This record gives sequence, C-alpha cells and structure tokens, in this order.
Amino acid sequence: MARKFPLAVCFLFGVVMFLQYFSQHEAARAVNQAILDYWQIVFAFTLILGVFSFARNNVTEVRRGRDRVYRIVGLAGLLSMPVLALIWGIKADTPFMWMFENVQAPMQSTVFALLAIFVASASFRGFRARSLPAAVLLISATVMLLSRSNIGGFFSDVLPDVANWIRDYPSMAARRAILIGIGLGSLTTSLRVMVGIERTWLGGEK
Repeated sequence: MARKFPLAVCFLFGVVMFLQYFSQHEAARAVNQAILDYWQIVFAFTLILGVFSFARNNVTEVRRGRDRVYRIVGLAGLLSMPVLALIWGIKADTPFMWMFENVQAPMQSTVFALLAIFVASASFRGFRARSLPAAVLLISATVMLLSRSNIGGFFSDVLPDVANWIRDYPSMAARRAILIGIGLGSLTTSLRVMVGIERTWLGGEK
C-alpha cells in the first residue's frame, strides 16, 4: 500500500496532464491552473530543502576540516543575503544589490569564464581532422567563428552567407534530430513512470 498509493497518484496526474492539452474546456483550464499553483508551492519547498541541505553539508564539512575557508564563505553568503534583503530591501543602492553586483555577479562571470576555457580545450582536442566527419566539423566551426568575429570580413564577403547556410540547414537538421530524440526519450520515461515500470523515484527498483 505504501507504494501503490504514490503510483496511483502519479498515474492519475500523468493522465490528467496529458489529456488537458487536448481539451479547451473550462474545467481543463482550471485543473491546469490549479496544478501550476501547486507546482509553485512544491518548488518553494524544494528550494527550502536545498538551502537546508546546503547548510547542513557545509557545516558537516567545516567540522571535518575539509575546504574550511571556502565553505565558511559559502555559509556567510547564504546567511548574509537574506538578512540584507530583509533589513534594507532589494532596491538599487542597497547593501543587498551591492553584494549582488560586486560579489555574486563577478563569481558568476568567473564560473562562465572557466566553462568557456573547458569548452575551448575540449574543442581543441575534438577538432582534429583525423577523419572526414572531423574535418567537416573543423571547417564548419572555423567558418562560424570567423563569421562572428570582426576579422571575418577581411577574408571574404561570402563568409557570413556560408555561416548562415550552415546554421539554417545542417545545424538546424542536427538540432531538430536532437530535439526529436529528447522528446521521444522524455515520452518513454514518462510512460514508464506512469505505468509503474520505472520505480526508482520511490526509493527502490521494486
């Protein structure tokens, strides 16, 4: 019974969410809006759960002495930002906005810069013309990069047109194939969860 009830609820809501896309009745719209409202409530509780989990894990690691300085800084930011928002608000020229613009935004830029470095490193290793598909990928990437830079116009005026053709036809075809695969995979996984074949979300396989 402990597993049959969650499975029944999952199947019921899955069927309701599936059928309401094929109906324009007022009842279907009302059910959709009610589900969206409850989804926001669930999302709020998951956010609270994430905050408490982050705080507990970092406090545990601080006691163990693992990366103590970084975890203390993370806990300080977690505690200071809500306090600053409650006391001075979140408008312009407040301590909260100063922390956001001078601490959080630079850290986000740093993370994205590191991500760009990793992507560039992986591209350098992957874009080696060891085969015909790799050579085509290398040439296409070179054309796209040159067309998006200021030096692309020095090579040829046709370069932007070639880049647009690559983006509109071969790249679009690949993106559509990926999106179709994602859609089919999501549909398959949803059906497996709804009918009870996939039960790992219940905490076990059986």
